[in-house]
Amino acid sequence: MLKKLFGLTPKKTEETILAPLTGKVKNLEDVPDPVFSQKMMGDGIAIEPIEGTVVSPVDGEIIQFFHTKHAIGIKSTTGLEILIHVGLETVTMKGEGFTGHVNEGDKVKVGDKLISFDLELIKEKAASTITPVVITNGDILEIIEKLNETQCEKGITPLIQTKLKS
Repeated sequence: MLKKLFGLTPKKTEETILAPLTGKVKNLEDVPDPVFSQKMMGDGIAIEPIEGTVVSPVDGEIIQFFHTKHAIGIKSTTGLEILIHVGLETVTMKGEGFTGHVNEGDKVKVGDKLISFDLELIKEKAASTITPVVITNGDILEIIEKLNETQCEKGITPLIQTKLKS
């Protein structure tokens, strides 16, 4: 009706964040790094991956892609900013074992491949493979509901339901 009357589309106020990796879902508070476990970067979940592929958990745009390819920021179409940080202390690997499939500014859809990584190399060289998935601008949210999943499949399993403030 709004579109017909004014040429406008109502702004989407709810967003479901799907799993960007396949693996075991963990509480963010259980991540052995205080930056994430104390939610200094924001609230979210963590995944212990069982394979080395990260896909987009939302439709949006790549707003940050670290040169070491271990972390990526996505801004969803609703305005949520999501950080996916593959492993802990992986920055020290200086990109070894990581391949990027997108660039900053690229538009992405749910399930688009973002990063490939060598899971065994991370197990060998980094502190942990656990991957935090964090909403970095949670101040725009009225509700953040973490769904009770224990296992997840990339691009398919819903993990977090949000509602933006009006």
